[in-house]
Amino acid sequence: MTGSVPTLSTTSLPVPLPRRPLDATDRIRRWYENELGWATVPGNPGDSLRLAVGLRFDVLDVPAEAGVAALRRLGPGAPVAVRADRMQLLVAVGGAEELPGLLDWLEWGELPLDLVPIGAGGAMEAPSPPETPPSPRSRAETAAGAAMWLRPPVPGCEVETSLPTLSALGSGGGAPDLVRWVNTVATQCHRIRLRRACAQPLAFS
Repeated sequence: MTGSVPTLSTTSLPVPLPRRPLDATDRIRRWYENELGWATVPGNPGDSLRLAVGLRFDVLDVPAEAGVAALRRLGPGAPVAVRADRMQLLVAVGGAEELPGLLDWLEWGELPLDLVPIGAGGAMEAPSPPETPPSPRSRAETAAGAAMWLRPPVPGCEVETSLPTLSALGSGGGAPDLVRWVNTVATQCHRIRLRRACAQPLAFS
């Protein structure tokens, strides 16, 4: 009795494709979405990652010079990002909508201040997470004016509790007072505007 010799199948088994390594944008997106719970905005390939504004925070965009001067007087608090010559101050949701009324109430409304609110439906460039080791590309982007954290958000903490809000006015709570923030930043914006106006040569007819 002769046993049958098993034949080997020549059909090749499917080989799983190797996983594509995460690029820098993917790692940054996962940090924001998984560690902070912040929504990111889809963009075109090669574009900088952006964060959705108006969901967890609003943004006050000011000249960096004014922002730095204001932060010296405001002390530690909410996350702050810088991009080129601009600074993004994170405030509580609704702060962007409240800004025009606050400026009027503080008697800044008639002056052309370089203070831009970004609220619901807006976006800001996502700075690289602070613990991300700098790569040659990130160093080049920073030199070219890419966004970076001056005061980064802290994963595992409720970032919202550190954001300036109107509800903090007179409450004695831990959140910064949005009225004080807006008044301090507006004062610095106005000082810079006056200094630049005085530095311009006089025009004679």
